[in-house]
Amino acid sequence: MGDGALRGTRLGATSYENDDHVELAPRQIIHYDCPQGHSVSMPFSVEADVPSVWECRCGAEGIIRNGEKPEVKAIKHVRTHWDMLLERRTLEDLEVLLQERLAFVRDGRPTGKKSA
Repeated sequence: MGDGALRGTRLGATSYENDDHVELAPRQIIHYDCPQGHSVSMPFSVEADVPSVWECRCGAEGIIRNGEKPEVKAIKHVRTHWDMLLERRTLEDLEVLLQERLAFVRDGRPTGKKSA
């Protein structure tokens, strides 16, 4: 066997590393209070940007203790197909188109296919 082999060990058995002479990054504990009465404590690095809201285990949003409540963001209205159609046509135009299509369907005309 070579000189670099470790005898009596197997893969994944034990790590020979230890925490001696290891300096952890400075941390701060931030506390969040939930409207349901729960308290959540999270460790963050001192250099980290701490969020003002954190999700609680109950699903509600916990607000940072002794902090200001964040501003509520305006919810953007989702445009539907109907909204986009109304941007291009007036209701009167749409009513005329509807009557034309209904008359077309009632008359039993072919759907635009040409016969040979």
